[in-house]
Parts: sequence; C-alpha cells; structure tokens
Amino acid sequence: QVQLVESGGGLVQAGGSLRVSCAASGGTFSRNAMGWFRQAPGKEREFVAAISWSGGSLYYADSVKGRFTISRDNAKNTVYLQMNSLKPEDTAVYYCAARVGLAPVTSRAYEYDYWGQGTQVTVSS
Repeated sequence: QVQLVESGGGLVQAGGSLRVSCAASGGTFSRNAMGWFRQAPGKEREFVAAISWSGGSLYYADSVKGRFTISRDNAKNTVYLQMNSLKPEDTAVYYCAARVGLAPVTSRAYEYDYWGQGTQVTVSS
C-alpha cells in the first residue's frame, strides 16, 4: 500500500510561481512512475506531467510545457511540480499519483494505482 500526501498549494498571482510536493510512504518509491493531474471545478481530471521511475523520462501536457517542471528525489520519496508563469486557468486541485512496480510512465489516469488527496492551487488574475 502506498500513501501519497501533497503539499505546497496556495494562492498566487498570475505570472507567479509555486512548487507543490508529493511525499510517498509505503512500497518502494524508486520503483514507481509518478504523475501529476489536476481538476478544475466542473471539469474532468486532466494530465499535467509525469516522470518515470528512473527519472529519465518526462512528459508534459501541452498546456504546461515550458512552464512546469516535474522532478523527483528518490532519497526523500518525494516528487515535485515546479510551476512558473502561472495563469488563472491553472487554478485546480492538483493530485499526485503513483504507478508501481517499474511500470512505464503514462499520461492515462486509469493506469495509476494510488492517488493523493490533492492540494488546491489558485491563481488570481
């Protein structure tokens, strides 16, 4: 069983930056592909970014490419999402997710095994 806890959300002005973190416990973090997803009010959950278990493969949604950076620290069992040049349309609850057992990284939500509870990111205009 893997537990994921997100932190670092908050309120930021448009153009600002924020870093959200996801701390994992249980299982073997270094064997997990990790992803970030978000869900805005009235919208479906959407893929944001993902990183392979080795950290060697990174994937981003087109809407955040060039502004967001995903990274991981296997020694700290933590995955990060650095968000720069934030826009009001980035406002959402941000969730991290884990795909265990050296499975390939993916942008498909249904392929992830564990989810965190989410952290709210609000970007004001």
